[in-house]
Amino acid sequence: MQLTEAIRSAFTPQQVLRASINVGNPILASRDDERGARGVSVDLAGELARRLGVRLELVVFPSAGESVEAVAAEKADIGFFAIDPKRGEHIAFTEPYVVIEGAYLVRDGSAIAEHADVDRPGVRVTVGKGSAYDLYLSRSLQHARIERAPTSPAVVEVFLESGADVAAGVRQQLEADAARLGGLHLLPGHFMLIRQAMGLPKSRGEAASAYLRAFVEEMKTSGFVEQALARHGVGGVAVPRGGAAG
Repeated sequence: MQLTEAIRSAFTPQQVLRASINVGNPILASRDDERGARGVSVDLAGELARRLGVRLELVVFPSAGESVEAVAAEKADIGFFAIDPKRGEHIAFTEPYVVIEGAYLVRDGSAIAEHADVDRPGVRVTVGKGSAYDLYLSRSLQHARIERAPTSPAVVEVFLESGADVAAGVRQQLEADAARLGGLHLLPGHFMLIRQAMGLPKSRGEAASAYLRAFVEEMKTSGFVEQALARHGVGGVAVPRGGAAG
């Protein structure tokens, strides 16, 4: 899709591209002392800024909820989020550029052995506040009680300290915590597929949204996303081809 001055202006009302980066999801980004953050989302933001011909400014947040709020409030121009209907009220999403599994973690010896055991009265589930799986489980769990950690990386710590029954989160984060701490294991399978996409404020207009959608598709088909994931040592995620953003 051809870049016009109107599209460039829609992305950069401050004459720079402000990218909201969530370092609470290690699949997408992590903190970096020199740049503020590093990861596939930072690489995508940098390539978009290069194409727009503007400077990139990273706006780094420890949690998904804060990152979403920054874009919804237009304190950032683009962001990297899991697609969710509630977030879609103010943010226009692209197609997903990676798909991540949401998983459950329990203590060894727990009576909870499968997903069907989770949604029962008296079961306490710890999630990262404002995360995609918080939004999803808040809608889907009918009987279990949801308790929120301040960020996704803090989920397992809060789960252990509070005596909750289940920790919910991104598979890779939970696997790493289980290996580090011991006495924990993941339930088989996943409870949701987290579709990570780029997004911008809906107020920026359809032309800018279309440009961002086309950009993401090119980044997938060209191999840019897969190369960035490999460069940052990220495995266990899928780069989807097509599919609706919903």
